[in-house]
Amino acid sequence: MKTETSPTIERHSAPLEPESFSDTLYHWMERAPWLAISGAFHLVAFLILAAIPWSIFEQPEERVVHVGVDHVPEPEILEPEEPEEPVEPEPLTEVVPEVELDQPVQSELFTEEDSTTPDGDPTLDSVTPFVNVNPTAIVGIGPGGPPGSAGRFGSGPGGPGRTPGSGCVNAALDWLAAHQDDDGGWDADGFMKHDPAGDRTDGPGYANHDIGVTGLALLAFLGNGHTMTRGTHKEVVRRGIRWLTREQDRESGLFGEEIGHAFLYDHAIATLAMCETYYLDKSTVLKAKVQRAMNYISRARNPYGVWGYSVPPDGTNDTSVTGWMVLAMKSAEDAGLRVDREAFTAAAQWFDEMTDPGTGRVGYRETGSASSRVRGMNDEYPVEKGEALTSVALLCRFFLGQDPATEPVMSQHADLILGALPRWDPEGLGCDMYHWYYGSYAMFQMGGEHWRRWRKAMEPAVIKSQRKDGAARGSWDPVGPWGEPGGRIYATATMTLCLEAYYRYGRILGGR
Repeated sequence: MKTETSPTIERHSAPLEPESFSDTLYHWMERAPWLAISGAFHLVAFLILAAIPWSIFEQPEERVVHVGVDHVPEPEILEPEEPEEPVEPEPLTEVVPEVELDQPVQSELFTEEDSTTPDGDPTLDSVTPFVNVNPTAIVGIGPGGPPGSAGRFGSGPGGPGRTPGSGCVNAALDWLAAHQDDDGGWDADGFMKHDPAGDRTDGPGYANHDIGVTGLALLAFLGNGHTMTRGTHKEVVRRGIRWLTREQDRESGLFGEEIGHAFLYDHAIATLAMCETYYLDKSTVLKAKVQRAMNYISRARNPYGVWGYSVPPDGTNDTSVTGWMVLAMKSAEDAGLRVDREAFTAAAQWFDEMTDPGTGRVGYRETGSASSRVRGMNDEYPVEKGEALTSVALLCRFFLGQDPATEPVMSQHADLILGALPRWDPEGLGCDMYHWYYGSYAMFQMGGEHWRRWRKAMEPAVIKSQRKDGAARGSWDPVGPWGEPGGRIYATATMTLCLEAYYRYGRILGGR
């Protein structure tokens, strides 16, 4: 008889095998459930903790990498060139717009290193800067100038643009523009190269006065409202100013070179043109260049005196070059540049010292010696009964803030000048364009009968003598005591400035 075997006995009688995880878990759940649950909980917690990236909570270890090299070259240090007096640089602001010119523009001439902080830069907001204001505000411009500048023009007959000789001014400026070199300058002795081969204009000046005649030509354009950014001749002015910047020594600030004894004339005239351009166009890129030029003028002045022809100064003073320096310094002051104000006091004292108290005549280096031989740009010329230096002193007295109402000597000056009225005399030395330039501006400031009588003589002498033929049309023959060294460029620019006296400067001390 077959006996059935109990499943329990059969399981125990079988060979023992390793329990699986599930069997083990079942076994413990059956015998000790809470212990099983605790073990499972700890297992899960362990797995969670193991999965956390604990490295993110650790502080990064500083690593020092040592690189070995055979040789480290020393860096090259380039020290920027500084002007004589430090100016605070700022990022360059484009002031002069780019325009297409007939000749290529050397854009590298106006660089960021020459821009300066425009602190103290003047504005062109005022429409009446010369009426009942401080007499140091003397820079003026002609018709066609910037907006808001109408009050800068004098109260000449008919107003700007309708003054006697306005057609002559336009013709002269056209002639000057046609005789400008491609590089922007004017060639005192070689300007005729721009004429047709069969119609060369005569009247060359001295080669070492290119700086001076370029400055005079630019002043003629500026005086009629043409600047680097305005006017039909703005391209001519732009090229001329760029040429002057290339001719300036960066270290000393001198325009040109110290050649001959009259180079300070050239520098003063070029500086005056640069000052007026800087003021009118508000071009900050010109500021450092003009300031260097002014610094040179300050160094050239004799201590406790004025100017002569030597740099460094040798103690010799004279009225002629001092006149140009006063005009340049006053223009710079009006433009907000730094100037040596003690020079104004010294100039006023010098004019007093050179004035004959009995006649009012002003001397060159000796009191009242205007009628003797005076040294010109390169040679000595006799000036018989001339009042060129009296005209210089009278105009400078206005610029220095003196008033005929309180300074009777100024009326003495003006009375003497009426004795040397303009008269076209190409055969003699009475055709003194230098005297006519200063006389026109000084007598315009005097106003009244003095200006009426001067104008009545000046207009025909200048207007009727302008050339109207061939390649010379619009120019003036370089006659008179300074015509030979200055040449036709000098004569044309100076006569143009005479005709601009109606509006180039306003009435410095108010209308009369």
